[in-house]
Amino acid sequence: MTQLKINKNYLLLKKWWETIDLTNYEKSFFNKEIISFNQQLFRLKEKKLRIGAYGKSGVGKSSILNSLLKEDIFKTAIINGSTKEIQAQEWGFKDQTLKGIELLDSPGFDFCNNKFPDKINSYINQTDLILFVVAGDINRNEVSEINSFIKNGKKIILILNKIDLVNKTELKEIIENIKFKLPKELHIPVIINHENNIKNYITKIINQYGEILLILNSLQLADKLFLQIKEQRLKRRQKLAQSTIGKFSTIKASAVALNPFVLFDIAGSFALDTALISELSKIYGLNLKGESTRKIFKNISINNLFLGVTQVGINTSFNIIRKLIFLTAPFTHGLSLLPYGPIAIIQAAIAIHSTKILGKLAAKEIFRRSKVSYIEPFIMLENITFKEPEILNHINIYLSNRNINSNFVSFLP
Repeated sequence: MTQLKINKNYLLLKKWWETIDLTNYEKSFFNKEIISFNQQLFRLKEKKLRIGAYGKSGVGKSSILNSLLKEDIFKTAIINGSTKEIQAQEWGFKDQTLKGIELLDSPGFDFCNNKFPDKINSYINQTDLILFVVAGDINRNEVSEINSFIKNGKKIILILNKIDLVNKTELKEIIENIKFKLPKELHIPVIINHENNIKNYITKIINQYGEILLILNSLQLADKLFLQIKEQRLKRRQKLAQSTIGKFSTIKASAVALNPFVLFDIAGSFALDTALISELSKIYGLNLKGESTRKIFKNISINNLFLGVTQVGINTSFNIIRKLIFLTAPFTHGLSLLPYGPIAIIQAAIAIHSTKILGKLAAKEIFRRSKVSYIEPFIMLENITFKEPEILNHINIYLSNRNINSNFVSFLP
């Protein structure tokens, strides 16, 4: 059953990725992110979990990983900062679901001479479970790093290391201080590095949640890439949409100002508005049929009082006045035509303003409709149900932060 979960999510993600039609510019612009996602997708297919040890320099990250491996694979030294770049090693851990587990050792986040920061960030994004190692009470920088991981949707286990000389009372006080500084709703486990404590706990986590952690991180990485692509596309489409709205505003203003016939004027305005919505739908990748376009226009006009009134009421009134001015011109020797110009200018200004409002509202509505896809990573994340609070809590924080940070309204016209 669990292997089926991994296979199913891999196929869904693969299918989703194949539907993303990237331009050459986007492939170049997001090259690093695309490579990182494809590496994660490959690990999902191969059922390989990645566990990374992170923390500041000198807390004993390498030693802890060596104790799991029962070999001195990762370099250790008396001097802090012996690990200068990401190192990886397969862990011969037997699990029914996963085919492999990779352990990552990383430089301390306070280490200033990182040669490959982009590489380190990429590996962090692809880490399914984080062992955050500390050597005593956590300071402000460590809290900041932990919160950054949490917002990024990472599952964290905090490991308290180098406590050999600490008595029980002091140890209890340190643990209480650490828990006080951590988010209460997450219940981040604090594990003491003593004998086989760490290995036993991590073994338990892998057996219970290993495949779920791998799936979740793959979906999150896909979702983050999707949001970056969407933001970049919206920024480019914003300019095109604004230009299109401006073009239709000018056409409508000219038509309304010059046309003396009431019914033709209203019909022409509606036709232009419908055409505007149709053009905007193409810009935002949602090719609407005529009936759908008219329905959006009708809903926007009904729900926006100003737009509805200006489209029909005010313009009709002005058109009637203009027609009366035109008809009475022969009897007033042309004097009644004097207000004709200012009225036409007012109508043109109203036409421009109402068209811009319509265009902005239509763009929002079209964008909302164009987001509906049941194989998007975010939808897949939302549809996953968990009974385990240890998993549910940390993914809920990612989803809530994701909703806050993915408001693309500012990128609409």
